[in-house]
Amino acid sequence: MKIWLITPPLTQLNTPYPATAFLSGFLREKGFEVAQTDLGIELVSRIFTHSFISKVFDNAESKRLSQRMRRIQKCRFRYEICVEPVVNFLRGNDATLAVRIANRTFLPEGPRFDALADVDWAFGFSGTTDLAKHLATLFLEDLSDFIRETLDSHFDLIRYAEHLSSYAPEFKEMEEALSEPLTMIDELMLSILTEFMERESPDLIGFSVPFPGCLYGALRCAQYIKKNCKSMPLVMGGGFVNTELRSISEKHFFDYIDYLILDDGELPMLKLIKFLEGSIPETDLIRTFYVKDNRLIYSGNDTQILPFAESGTPDFTGISLSKYISLSEMVNPMHRLWSCGQWNKMMVAHGCYWAKCAFCDTTLDYICRYDPPSATSVVDKMERIMAQTGQSGFHFVDEALPPKLLKDIAIEILERGLVVSFWGNIRFEKSYTPEFCELLARAGCVAVSGGMEVASNRLLKKMNKGVTVEQVTAAAQNLTEAGIMVHAYLMYGFPTETFQEIVEALGNVRDLFQQGALQSAFWHRYAMTVHSPSGKEPQTYGIMNVETELHSFCNNEIAYEEDLDYDVEAVGEGLRLATYNFMHDLGYEIPLEEWFSGFIDR
Repeated sequence: MKIWLITPPLTQLNTPYPATAFLSGFLREKGFEVAQTDLGIELVSRIFTHSFISKVFDNAESKRLSQRMRRIQKCRFRYEICVEPVVNFLRGNDATLAVRIANRTFLPEGPRFDALADVDWAFGFSGTTDLAKHLATLFLEDLSDFIRETLDSHFDLIRYAEHLSSYAPEFKEMEEALSEPLTMIDELMLSILTEFMERESPDLIGFSVPFPGCLYGALRCAQYIKKNCKSMPLVMGGGFVNTELRSISEKHFFDYIDYLILDDGELPMLKLIKFLEGSIPETDLIRTFYVKDNRLIYSGNDTQILPFAESGTPDFTGISLSKYISLSEMVNPMHRLWSCGQWNKMMVAHGCYWAKCAFCDTTLDYICRYDPPSATSVVDKMERIMAQTGQSGFHFVDEALPPKLLKDIAIEILERGLVVSFWGNIRFEKSYTPEFCELLARAGCVAVSGGMEVASNRLLKKMNKGVTVEQVTAAAQNLTEAGIMVHAYLMYGFPTETFQEIVEALGNVRDLFQQGALQSAFWHRYAMTVHSPSGKEPQTYGIMNVETELHSFCNNEIAYEEDLDYDVEAVGEGLRLATYNFMHDLGYEIPLEEWFSGFIDR
């Protein structure tokens, strides 16, 4: 049996999302023929061409455009002739074009270029190439905005119809979108799907859906396959499925997909393949939803797991690595690292070694089941992946890299004399001594991201984070002094958090930037999920009036009410504005409460 694994549009454009590579490596080791395709990068590669962009502008001729889009339409010719050279440059194939892009006489400058007042300051010491990448990114974002307004309201550069599935208690809105006529983007996506399907001739097709912005594309493709190849079995899994669809009761969803699998896909896929081949009974299926005799069935067998050491080595063979493009975001250096450069994504260990945070999905397998391999096996995998991709940079996608194992990996890298670069998520804990941080830097660690969360000792204790502000500060300082970039994830709106605590948290963040211990940070609003300790026992965290209804489609984020004396959304705007300035080494002298004055009335 030949299996074809697809990552539907759209995820990152600079590097492959690793889910299909994980599955491909495992299934190939079991002797199966496996093909894999990142349909997102294939689609983007066809969109940003002279011929397709010309069709986009042709289509817009009869539209009533906003003033912003009329500005782009007026420069049609320049967009058409620049788009392919820009994409080629962002693929790293024509470095000499950087000079023309950076001098700002080559590209048309649409609305996305309007906020470039500080571009010389931001890139003055970074070099022409970094500036050119940023300007080229703005150029593509302008075109994406034009496509979204004139051609396909679902389109975005790194997500597709995300609003349809970000919070979707019912399947109705998605189903209505799937009943609408195909857009030009849909048609292009399906034509690419057809090309690959004819080339691969699969017996089973699997869709990995890691994010909400991938679901629409997956279901559009599935809809097309069902119409044109009714006997083809289709299976879906991935991060979105694991968090949102664990309690699905909507049978209409299975008009598009035959099987829905939960958690790590290796063992459920292996059992499903054997079932379809007729070698095992239906009762042996693992963590699989399907419809039989008009009844939605869940197979169970949840306790059957595959040890992480037996999951194989990610195999990127078959993915068009040369088509990925490196985008550059000026505002946040960690986001720039995320979107620029082709990083090999892999997991060091399964699960989180802490797995106690109140806001985290600690009841789900990918968090709660900590299963570390040996450092030797991790570095063995790194060497095999480097041989496949020709890239020596690694993004470890673990929830939190375990310090002991990370130390052993660093030593193993140094003993083998490997030249690699790596980064990933950590917990800012006392393990990150100056000596440990220096070891990591020598082994190739270039950056870390970690949860500083609320930056308040009272709330860190309440959320069971297991660290203090003082420990975070010491770890960040040690990492920075070792030459490792530090990014902090931050949270606002956690239950019982007062406005004064938010101000104090911002003060702690400001101090870290001013001391040089922090180079990057991002605030997000707390969300309560059904899989987290705060979602399981909301009353423990002071949360009242919790929505308890189980929906037929997505069940993850829980709506609730809280009696606050401040506007949470307005507070978020103030936090982001302040942090933007701190990242630019500005605004330290401004009283903390003034950052909120334009957004909140106190």
